[in-house]
Amino acid sequence: MHRQVFLLAAAQALFQTASVLVMTVGGLAGGQIASRPELATMPIAAMFLGTALATFPASMWMSRVGRRLGFILGALLGVAGGLIAAAGIYLGLLAVLAFGTFLIGAYQAFAQFYRFAASEVADEAFRSRAISFVLGGGIVAALAGPLLGRLGGPLLEPLYVGSFLLLALVSAIGAGILLGLRVPTPPAARGEALQGRPWRAIVFQPAYLVALFGAATGYGVMILAMTATPLAMAHHHHDLPAAATVIQLHVLGMFLPSFFTGSLVARFGVLRIMLAGVALLAGHVLVTLTGVGFGSFAGALVLLGLGWNFLYVGGTTLLTTTYTAEEKSRAQATNDMTIFVVGLACSFSAGALLQTFGWQTLNTLLLPWLASAAFALLGLGYRQASPAGRQEKDRAPDGETATQGSTR
Repeated sequence: MHRQVFLLAAAQALFQTASVLVMTVGGLAGGQIASRPELATMPIAAMFLGTALATFPASMWMSRVGRRLGFILGALLGVAGGLIAAAGIYLGLLAVLAFGTFLIGAYQAFAQFYRFAASEVADEAFRSRAISFVLGGGIVAALAGPLLGRLGGPLLEPLYVGSFLLLALVSAIGAGILLGLRVPTPPAARGEALQGRPWRAIVFQPAYLVALFGAATGYGVMILAMTATPLAMAHHHHDLPAAATVIQLHVLGMFLPSFFTGSLVARFGVLRIMLAGVALLAGHVLVTLTGVGFGSFAGALVLLGLGWNFLYVGGTTLLTTTYTAEEKSRAQATNDMTIFVVGLACSFSAGALLQTFGWQTLNTLLLPWLASAAFALLGLGYRQASPAGRQEKDRAPDGETATQGSTR
């Protein structure tokens, strides 16, 4: 059990390294070959498009063939994506670069289920720590992703060809690690019929919708600001090493809290932790208004990472109270696919919004979105505190009333 969780954590670290590398240099690589400045972030948007389109098919396919085969295929898509993206930069073709990052996004779609696989290989006593340990693999990515992007940038001509070749190598190592993975065979793969409620009955639960909206808010706000950051720093005369350092600090803020976020949820309740996440993201916006120096960028991006962590982990925790084991493939896939559609829209619009409004105004425009998320969380809290809400919690789909009750 511990060996399987370690393999998943190592695979998570490598996958996140590839993803963070794209976030670090994707916009810069796109900017040097794009015909218009607003198209610079197209490679990053293509990555999220690949994730959004592949998430649901990946989940459904793995429910039949198993996690191991799906995860290995995903890593191989990362290898192909890195090679094609490098070729796109070498040829000066933005569409080829974007197709490469699209395949890297498909890799990300499969890898998003590492955290769920950890819960499947671990026993009840170790399950929450297993999920945290796997998500903690992102700490390695915080250091390795920007570092490889920076080192690979000038390694070959044109700039950033080497970065994507290193990405292909990282993905290949991930595929090799996953060869040793052993996850229990899902029921559908053994020919057993899946049961559970209709899709609409799962998705239109108030708790499900708020969990999804909260996680999508954290992810969307984070992606929009993170995608724009390297370009904004370049506009304000910061060099690539400075931008890479800011991204490193940001990703540390994203994943380092994973080791204690679960304990905070257990102590204070998931809705309070998600509200704290909204407050941290609002803090990010306020810090961006202090200036365009390195300290302002770094401080804002750290708060951005912390806010994402609280909303994403909190949203995932709340989501798990809304479906049964038989319904998990549909519930998880719908959640992750929607989140990455939001990420796609935010990453694609980041370049144009930055070009039109500038760094500080772009972030100020996020405040109404954050206010809407706060009202949704407060509304769910009020609903659950009412007598009707307590009756709903008593009828939790998996019978885990105590878990539902912890959403206060």
